[in-house]
Amino acid sequence: MSEHDNLQEADGKKDEIQSQTETKTPEVTENTTETEESIETPLGESTETETETTPEVESKDEDAINEIDESNAEDAEDEGNADRHHIEEKEYDKMSLEDLANELDKLVTKEKVQAIKSHVENIRSEFKSKFNSLLEEKKEEFLNDGGNEIDFYYSSPIQKRFKDTYKEYRNKLNAYYKNIEKSLKDNLAERLEIIEEIKGLINVEENINTTYKHFKELQERWKNAGPIPRDKYNNAWNSYHHHVEIFYDFLHLNRDLRDLDFKHNLEQKLKIIERAEELAKDDNLNRAFRELQVLHKMWKEELGPVGKEHREEIWERFKSATKTIHDRRQVYFAELDTIYEKNLEVKQDLISKIQAIAEKGADSHNAWQNAIKQVEELRNEFFSAGKVPIKVNEATWAKFKEAVRQFNRNKNAFYKNLKKAQYDNLQKKLDLIKIAEDNKDSEDFQTTTPLMKRIQSDWKKIGHVPRKNSDKIWKQFKTACNHYFDRLHAAKDAANAEGNEAYTEKVKLLDTLKNLELTGKKEDDLATIKDIINSWKQIGNVPGNKRYIEGKLHKTLDGVFKKLKLNPNEGEMIKFETKLENLSNAEDSRHLDNERQFIRKKINEVKAEINQLENNLQFFQNVNDDNPLVQEVHKNIEKHKQDLNLWKTKLNKIKSIS
Repeated sequence: MSEHDNLQEADGKKDEIQSQTETKTPEVTENTTETEESIETPLGESTETETETTPEVESKDEDAINEIDESNAEDAEDEGNADRHHIEEKEYDKMSLEDLANELDKLVTKEKVQAIKSHVENIRSEFKSKFNSLLEEKKEEFLNDGGNEIDFYYSSPIQKRFKDTYKEYRNKLNAYYKNIEKSLKDNLAERLEIIEEIKGLINVEENINTTYKHFKELQERWKNAGPIPRDKYNNAWNSYHHHVEIFYDFLHLNRDLRDLDFKHNLEQKLKIIERAEELAKDDNLNRAFRELQVLHKMWKEELGPVGKEHREEIWERFKSATKTIHDRRQVYFAELDTIYEKNLEVKQDLISKIQAIAEKGADSHNAWQNAIKQVEELRNEFFSAGKVPIKVNEATWAKFKEAVRQFNRNKNAFYKNLKKAQYDNLQKKLDLIKIAEDNKDSEDFQTTTPLMKRIQSDWKKIGHVPRKNSDKIWKQFKTACNHYFDRLHAAKDAANAEGNEAYTEKVKLLDTLKNLELTGKKEDDLATIKDIINSWKQIGNVPGNKRYIEGKLHKTLDGVFKKLKLNPNEGEMIKFETKLENLSNAEDSRHLDNERQFIRKKINEVKAEINQLENNLQFFQNVNDDNPLVQEVHKNIEKHKQDLNLWKTKLNKIKSIS
């Protein structure tokens, strides 16, 4: 077993002792009879078992004995209870809801139901706390979205699975108790009857050998009588041993039989003492304690009394070894307390940090998102910080939850105000949609066109609306505006024959450009090309369905510029100025806006590429600059920088005319 396993096992045992939440079988009620009353050891008779009996007010020296007696009483009810010592109690506070549900399912499916109560209840407590915290967050989100508290409902598949598994555990546990209840009562009645029969042997008038044989039969019946309720265990055993000793004390007519038993019992108890003294030196304190429990059970359940002259001596010796182990475990638990106190300090510091973030707040969406991320990291650290002293566990958890709740309240207050502004913006945009839809079929193009352009501009100036409405209203507004401008363009195309004439002239001019023979003199040829471009501009606009000819112009210019060996950027700007003039002369400003957005997007993309390439150079710090790979990276960076300058020049150009 590793040191970590020992720590976990000791944690579980320590919590079990501190919280005093040992599993309790439903009490088996017996009628109060003279037989049951006789379980109590008569006052004034000093016996070995009297020394072991737990008095109402215990001394510190008997804490170890009491702890072992209580544990053995629990195990005596059903041997399956002892398995609880071997089932690992994990760090449930660090588990997610799904992990807790899985762990519960594994325990209920694979382990004995009577051995897992402390594990199950710890898991249930942790699951309940974490789910309630999640529930509060979901409720706050619901209210923040405008819902009414009375309408809030939240369910989770993981919660349903957990409840179903816990219900299965309770059913199994109830069935287990129901099955053993009658057996425990019957076994208790059998043991009480045996005690009464032993009491009756003392003054019986018959051959001593016959009486002794009867006594041995009663001892065998006791041994095989089966488990009894744990709350009756210690009294029953004390009473049994008390009357067994009385029988031996009165067995004076045949001391040989008595002394033979005394000798055997003394030898076995000395062996038990020697083993206990060895365990007192064992570094694995939990293993030593579990074996010590077994030794106490053997001492009490399997061996009878010894001679009076040895009783106190060997019991004190056994008790001394027991106390040594107990004291060492208490020291170990004290060390755990130190660890728990340190964990408490860590958790208190984390709570303070959450409180500070909550008090500081934020004044923007991005700032709140950053704060949310910080609090989430602090929450994860809190859950991973380990156990704290049990006496402050609930208070610490409550303080933590309150700090998180305060943060969420402040966050939700911000977003509630933000949503109010968004709903105001929504109403403004709905008003613009109404204007657009009311005028989309207008025939008064001269009056309506400026109006439609103005509401498009106003739309851009209005801030955010709730996300759930954003796409819907934009499509509605865009559809109305497009419908109007499509009608406008169709009307212009039908009314303006000049557009078709312009198209015919541009086709001719394009053929001239395609068949242009270069002189070889760059300046002269470039001047000729620019004259053609100017002529192209002067022709005017073509119908909307024939604007593709502008693309053909650019493609033809690319071929001519290549023959001319013109600088690519210079040629690109010549083409762009031509395109820009067409866009600025267009009736619909959307084309110019779209071009501006496209250029800005390209600038961001090129910047990102440059940053990535420059980051890549960090991997070549120890490589010479003449390395081909390094040179290639530098070459790419330079090319992207040239592209960036070109896009920036285009953006400045488009800004100058808008």
